[in-house]
Amino acid sequence: MVVDQPTFSVLGALDVRASGRPLRIAGTKPRILLASLLLHANHVVGADLLVEVLWPRHRPRSAHANLRTYVSSLRGVLDAAGARIQARPPGYVIELAPGQLDALLFADLIARARAAGRTEEAFDGLSRALGLWRGTPLADLPGSPLWDGRLQSLAELRLGAAEELIALRMARGRYADAIGELRGLLKEHPFREDLWQRLILALHWSGRQAEALHAYATVRRQLVTELGIEPGTDLRRAHAAVLAGELPPAATPPDLPPPAAETVSGPPSRAETVAGPPPPAETVPHHLPAVPAPGSTPHQLPSDIPDFTGRSEDVAVLTRALSPVERPPDGPPSIVVVVGPPGVGKSALAVHCAHAVRTGYPGGQLYLDLGGTEYAPADPGELLAEALRALGVGEAGLPCTVRERSALYRSLLAERPMLVLLDDAAGAAQVRPLLPGNGCAVLVTSRRRITELPGALQLELDVLSPEEAEELLGRIVGSERLGREREAASAILRACGYLPLAVRVAGARLAGRPRWSLGVLRQRLEDEAGRLGELRAGDLEVRGSFDRSYRLLPDDAALAFRALGLLGPQSLPGWVVDAVLDRHRADDVTDVLVDVNLLQLVGTDPIGQPRYRLHDLVRCNAREKAGGAPERHALIRVLGAWMATTESATARLPTTLFSLTSARATRWNLAEDTLGRLTADPLSWFDVEHEALVGAVRLAVDAGLAEPAWGLAAALVPYFDLRCHFEEWQSTHRIALDAARLAQDRYGEAAMLRGLAQVCLYQDRYAEATEMFRRSLTIFHELGDVRGEATSICGLGAVNQFCGEHLRALAYFRRALAMFLAMGDQSGEAYARQAIGRVCLASGDPGQASKWLGEALRLARELGDSHREGCVSMQFGRLHDLAAEPERAMRFQGHALDIFEGLGDLHCGAYAMQSLGGLQVVRGDQSHASDQLERSLLIFQRLGDRSGEAATVQKLGELHRSAGRTRLAQDYLHHALALRRELRGGADLAGVAEPSAPSGDGWWSRDAVPPPLVLDGNAVE
Repeated sequence: MVVDQPTFSVLGALDVRASGRPLRIAGTKPRILLASLLLHANHVVGADLLVEVLWPRHRPRSAHANLRTYVSSLRGVLDAAGARIQARPPGYVIELAPGQLDALLFADLIARARAAGRTEEAFDGLSRALGLWRGTPLADLPGSPLWDGRLQSLAELRLGAAEELIALRMARGRYADAIGELRGLLKEHPFREDLWQRLILALHWSGRQAEALHAYATVRRQLVTELGIEPGTDLRRAHAAVLAGELPPAATPPDLPPPAAETVSGPPSRAETVAGPPPPAETVPHHLPAVPAPGSTPHQLPSDIPDFTGRSEDVAVLTRALSPVERPPDGPPSIVVVVGPPGVGKSALAVHCAHAVRTGYPGGQLYLDLGGTEYAPADPGELLAEALRALGVGEAGLPCTVRERSALYRSLLAERPMLVLLDDAAGAAQVRPLLPGNGCAVLVTSRRRITELPGALQLELDVLSPEEAEELLGRIVGSERLGREREAASAILRACGYLPLAVRVAGARLAGRPRWSLGVLRQRLEDEAGRLGELRAGDLEVRGSFDRSYRLLPDDAALAFRALGLLGPQSLPGWVVDAVLDRHRADDVTDVLVDVNLLQLVGTDPIGQPRYRLHDLVRCNAREKAGGAPERHALIRVLGAWMATTESATARLPTTLFSLTSARATRWNLAEDTLGRLTADPLSWFDVEHEALVGAVRLAVDAGLAEPAWGLAAALVPYFDLRCHFEEWQSTHRIALDAARLAQDRYGEAAMLRGLAQVCLYQDRYAEATEMFRRSLTIFHELGDVRGEATSICGLGAVNQFCGEHLRALAYFRRALAMFLAMGDQSGEAYARQAIGRVCLASGDPGQASKWLGEALRLARELGDSHREGCVSMQFGRLHDLAAEPERAMRFQGHALDIFEGLGDLHCGAYAMQSLGGLQVVRGDQSHASDQLERSLLIFQRLGDRSGEAATVQKLGELHRSAGRTRLAQDYLHHALALRRELRGGADLAGVAEPSAPSGDGWWSRDAVPPPLVLDGNAVE
C-alpha cells in the first residue's frame, strides 16, 4: 500500500521533510513549539498558551522574548519545507494545505471515505488514512496537558476509522484480515465489547468456532474479574450465534436474534449496573440446597445503598472472593476483612457487595453489628445468641458458654451455608467465635487492621477518587445543580478530602438548602478550624465518627495523635513520633495509630523511611484537641529534631561556607544509629525531606517560634544553594525574617537578610542584593559577629564584581580575607582567595589570577572541599582560554563540570557547560557546542539567572553566525543585547561602593554609579 508522505508528520515521532529529505529541528523547545502549532494548524495559537506549553512549571521572566527567538529559529528552517509561521494576534499560526500535514490529510481522507458510502473508494480512503499512522503521536516529545484534547480527538477518529474499515472487510467476507486488525485494536482497548463481538463473529464465520468460544470466555473472565460485570446483550448474542452455528450475514439477517435461552425482564437493577448482574442460575454450585434446612431462614442484610458510587475495582475483588462459584463445596469459609479510616464507606461497600452475591446463598444471610468503636464492644457470647435466635434456636435451646454457642452456630451453618456480615469489629478476638465452618462466606468490616485470621483477604479502603466523589455529590444534590458551579463543587470535595461520609454530609446540607449556591458551603469549609463543625447534618457527623476512634486510644497514642495534627498536611518520617513523646523507639505508638486507621502509612521513601500522614479531616480533628502545653512542647521538640538533623546533614555537604546557625534554638537529637543512617548520604536525605523542612519553617512561624524558624531556614541554605531551590530559599527566609523582626531577634534578622541577598545576587537583582547585604552587615557589626560581617562583605564584593567594579570588589574581598585569616576560617579563606583570583582574571591580570587561584585550589584540596575545587577549576579553565591554551582550558572546564554534576549543582554546572560550549564554538565543534549551550540556557532560564542566560544566548548567536545562519544569529544576538540592557538597569540601581571606616551615619557611601556592564569582554551600551 502506498502511503502519502506529507511535509510535516505528527502521527508518530515529529518529522519535517523538504523534497522528501528530513530536516533537523535542533533543541527540544523549538520542537515542542512546532508540534503545538502543527496540532492546531491553520488556527492561531495564543502566545500565552505557547509559553505555558514550553515552560509548564517555572516560566522565566523573558519567556515571551524566548518564544520570539524560537519562532525566528523555526522560520529559518521551515522555509525549505515550504511553510511559514505567521505572527497574528494574539499569537502565531502555521498555514498548511491538507497534503502538507499528515493529521490534516488523515482527517480529509476519512471525510471523503465516509461521503463515498460503502464503496471501493471508501475502502481505499480508510486504508490510506490509517496507513499514515506511524505510532503514538509526537512520541519523541515530552508532551503537554494542553495537547491532550487534540490528541484524544485524533485517537478517537483513528479508532472510528479502524472500526469502519473492519466492518467493510467483514461485509466483503475478508474475515482473516479483520481478525488481525481486531486483535491489534483489542490490545489498546481490551474492554471494548463491540470489538470483542466483531472478533467472535469473524472467527466464527471463518470456521474457527473453538477460537470464537475461547475469545468469549476470555472477555467474560476479564469483565467479571476486573470490573465485576457480566458481558452485555450484544456480546451474549454473538456468543449465542456461535453456539447456534448461525451463518454469515449473506445467509441470515444482519441483526443477530437473541439466544433462545435468554429472556428480557426489564431494566437492570442498581446492583447490576454497578457490580454486574447476579450469576445465572446454572452457575450456582450443585452442593447448595435449593431449599433451606429446617428452621428460620434469615435475610438480615441492611438495605442496599441506592446511590452507591464508584469502587468498581473493590466491588470486583469482594464479589469474586464472596461468590460461591470461586471455592470448592467442602472448602474452608471465604473470609474478607474490609478495613479503613472512619467515614471511608466500609459498611456501605460491604452491604452493597453482600447484596450483589446474596442469590448464591439461598440458606440466608446474617448481619451482626459488633460495636467495635463503642466504649464496650459487643460480647461474642451475646452476638452468638443473637445469631442463633435468627437461625431458629429458642431461648431454652441456647447453650450457656461461648464455646458451646459457637459450636452450635457452626453446626447449623454447616447444614445450610450462609453469607455472614460482621460489621464494625473491634478485633480478631471478637470475630473468631463468629466464624462458621466450611462452605460459608464471612465479610468483616473494621477500623482496626485484623490480620490474625488465617486465610483472610485484606481489603484496605481509601477515599474516593475525585471523579467518584463528584459523581456521589451529583447524585445527592443533582447533576444539573453541580454542573452550574463545578469549580465550587471541586473546592467542596477537596475540603472534604474525598471522604465518602464527608461528601455525603456536604451533599445532605446542600440538598436541605436548595436555595444555597454551592459557593456558600465552599466558603464555610475554607476555614480548617471550623470545617468539622460544618460537616454535620442530622445524625450524620464527621467529627463524631473520628471521636469514636480517638476515645479508645491509650494516653501516649492520644498525645501523639493530637501533636501530629499540628504538623501540617505533608507526609512525615516515623521518628517524628519519637520527638513528640520525647523518647526513642516509639514505633509501638505509631503502630497503634496505624492499626486503628487514624494515621496513614503512605509508603517508604527512597532512603528507606516509612512515611505517615493524617487525612486532612482527621488532622482537623486532631488540631481541635491540641490546645494545651503538652502539644506545644511536643511541637518544639519536633522542630528541634528537624534542626539537629538538618545541621548534622549540612555538615556533611560538599559546601557549607555561608551557613549561619541559631545558638539558642532547642535541639532534640535522634537516636545515634538513626541519625547516622539517615544523614550518611546527606543530599539524599535533603532531597527526601526538603518539603517537610520547608513546612517545618512555616509551622515555627505560625506558632510564634522565631528562633527555630530562622535557625532552620538558615541551616537549609547550603542545600538550597547546591540544589538551586531559589523559590523555597526565598519563601522560608521571608517568613522567618518577619518572625525574627516581630520577636526583635537582631541576629536572626541579619541572617535572613544575608540569605535573601544571596538569592537576589544569583538572580541579578543587584540593587536588592546590595541593600540587604548592607543591612545585614550593619547588624552583624553592631552585634560584634565578625564571621557574619565577613560573609556580608563577600556578598558586596560579588555584587561589585558582577557590575564591573573590579577595584571595589578587590577591596571587599581583601577585607573579608583578612577577617577570615584572623578567625582561622580556612573555608572562608579559600573562598576569598578564589574570589580575588576571579577579579584579577576579569581585570586582565593573569599572573596575579594564577597566584590567587593556585592558593585557593591548594586549600580546597586540603580541606576536601570538592565544590570549591570545581569553582576554582572553572576559573583556571578561563585563565588557560585567555592564554590561548584551549586543550588545558577544556580539561579544567570538563573537570569542573564533572564535579558539579556529581554533586547535583545545576547552577554551577550550567556555567561550566557554558564555558565548555564557548570553547567548542571556537574549535568548530558545532554539534557538541550547541548541546552544551542549549542545556545551560534551559538551566539559567529555569533559575532566573539573566546574566548567565545573556552570555549563553550570545554564544549561541556566535555559533549560528559562524555556521552561516545569519538571520538566526541576529535573533539570538538581539535577544542577548535586550537581556544585558535589563541587567545594566539593575546594575545602575545597585549603588555599590568601596568599604570605608565605620561612621555614625552607616558604613557605606551610595554616590557611586558603576560603568557599563562588561560581559565576555564586550561593553553593553
